[in-house]
Amino acid sequence: MELEMSDCKSPLPRQKVLEEHTWNLKPLFKSDAAWEKAFKKAESELPAIGVFKGKLSKSAAKLLACCRLSTSIHLNLEKIGAYAQLKYAEDITNPLYQGMVARFSRLAMLASEAESYINPEIQAIPRKIMDGYLKDPILAEYKALLKDLLRYRPHVLTPAEERLLAMQGEVSEAPSKIFDQLTDGDLVFGTVTDENGKESALTQSSFVTFLESPKRSVRKEAFEKYYQVFESHKYSLASILNASLLQDIYYARARNFPSARESALFADRLPVSVYDSLITAVRDGLPSVHRYYALRKRVLRLKDIHFYDTYQPLVKGMSVSIPYEEAVETICDAMGVLGNDYVGALRKGLTADRWVDRYENAGKMSGAFSYGVYGCPPYILMNYEDKVLNSMFTLAHEAGHSMHSYYSMRRQPPQYASYPIFLAEIASTFNEQVLGHRLLEKAKNKKERAFLINKQIDEIRGTIIRQTMFAEFEKRIHEQAEAGIPMTVESFRQIYRDLLNDYFGTGFAIDDSLELECFRIPHFYRAFYVFKYATGLSAAIALAQQVLGGGSREREQYLQFLSAGGSQPPLVTLKKAGVDLTGPDAVCDAMTKFSSLVDELESLL
Repeated sequence: MELEMSDCKSPLPRQKVLEEHTWNLKPLFKSDAAWEKAFKKAESELPAIGVFKGKLSKSAAKLLACCRLSTSIHLNLEKIGAYAQLKYAEDITNPLYQGMVARFSRLAMLASEAESYINPEIQAIPRKIMDGYLKDPILAEYKALLKDLLRYRPHVLTPAEERLLAMQGEVSEAPSKIFDQLTDGDLVFGTVTDENGKESALTQSSFVTFLESPKRSVRKEAFEKYYQVFESHKYSLASILNASLLQDIYYARARNFPSARESALFADRLPVSVYDSLITAVRDGLPSVHRYYALRKRVLRLKDIHFYDTYQPLVKGMSVSIPYEEAVETICDAMGVLGNDYVGALRKGLTADRWVDRYENAGKMSGAFSYGVYGCPPYILMNYEDKVLNSMFTLAHEAGHSMHSYYSMRRQPPQYASYPIFLAEIASTFNEQVLGHRLLEKAKNKKERAFLINKQIDEIRGTIIRQTMFAEFEKRIHEQAEAGIPMTVESFRQIYRDLLNDYFGTGFAIDDSLELECFRIPHFYRAFYVFKYATGLSAAIALAQQVLGGGSREREQYLQFLSAGGSQPPLVTLKKAGVDLTGPDAVCDAMTKFSSLVDELESLL
């Protein structure tokens, strides 16, 4: 296929976008006026939750009434918040919806304050009384929720201590907020001359775009100018990162956790073995990663390969033209392995039922997201582009989230309808895996197949391998800080350098400035989340292979996974679907797939 140039058109104003191309928010509220009425009603009803204060230990019936009222409040707030956020996303410059979002944020804060007594009061109920409550059939619908809440008992402090910790809440966000302000607001990276001789601004968002340039001098210039700025701010950034570490350790020790990592994993009921198994499995598979970099070096005809050579596409000259409607049919065709009910709901949602706000318009929020609301359709924001293959994959990804919400919110009561964060990226990346598999089956020639395989390789590389390296860095720096070892610019850089050497291999030319990457990853200032990306894709690959290679049993297991919501611990939900993340097998299988993809790509290039 020949490269096609897209027309440069200014985005339409929101009011000129065709209705059928927008989401239908009427299931939430029929109008802004209806939202306003619901907002005022919710505001007036908040004080009602206070009537149960000091009474939760009196009877199971009192506790049940409190739980049900709290659930009702949250359902109303969820709808009110969803409408405000989605209307704001349509046009972030619209002052009406800016105001609605701000008003909702205040209402949510007031609700949190009104309910702040509930969890501590439940945790303070004498064990004998609570054991009786948990056996009472009247509380069956909240039993799992209550049992999970009681897990926190050893980590709940006295009311006075809890008050002091709560008062530090805003201060605790300081390291990440300072980092964001510094990197997004204050740092200036200058300009880069692109492959067409045009001078363009180098920014946080354009950095990767420059790294994709076919001209090596452009990639090198962008890389060097970018990290020069981090070099000049390395002491400030190291101080911010160290402050974040010390804060993690302080809160973990204050709440009687053995380590910051165990504290972070507690909410998802994850043993540290899940984290460690991920690192071990990925490390065992690193030879295939090093082999991929060697292949890149040969294909690009490089004397040596640097980090700025890892984003450029290996297969050049590919172009696509996939209108939205065709993308929907392609996705539905791929998802046929999940049966008619799934595909029917998906197709209808992406078209006639108008779950999706499809195209860019003036003022519209960039990127894409899925927004699940109990009792209403799941909504998807897109900025779909016909000539960008990733647009179809993004639609498949967000549709995965939406179908996860669709199933869980129809099969679970509201208190268990939301799926845990640990499981959040599985259904979305599952859809991408199945779509990629189907496109490979339909590939017309070697070039197209190589392009698609390279895309899969880079997805695993970016989501499993690279995020695991980040996770190992977080583990090491927290362990050193917890052992009382001072963390400095030099110690951060050395730890990161050791990991770069391991993960990229001896055949890779690692620039000294790449060590500074340890200061630019936002997740490092909000520790112990990145590993979830790696476990999520590993689980998705395993589930996709099971469904694609299985029959009705495997399909039903996956649909049950989608339907489970938060009704059970995430590892239990996954295990019932056929994936055990307590050991290394799922990650090992993902690394095996990576190796086989590298084998095939090598044979095609």
